[in-house]
Amino acid sequence: MVKTLYVGNLPYNCSEEDLKNLFSDYCEVNSAKIIADRETGRSRGFGFVEVESDNVSAAIEATDGKEFGGRNLRVNEAKERKAAHSRY
Repeated sequence: MVKTLYVGNLPYNCSEEDLKNLFSDYCEVNSAKIIADRETGRSRGFGFVEVESDNVSAAIEATDGKEFGGRNLRVNEAKERKAAHSRY
């Protein structure tokens, strides 16, 4: 089963490959996505990592609060996104 982790407080120069490598030490990573600003294309400082659920708690424990690129990461299991409401 696949779980999605939220990773916050990322350094702005972090790549998706950097994010994959960080978590690959703790669990099998399926994908990593860094969220970018729509207008500038610059990282917004957070992203999501899809991992196999085998060692999710160990991966969170090992990386939450860890210093990475000069910043302390915030890692937890991602919450379901609420559906956007239409105004019309």
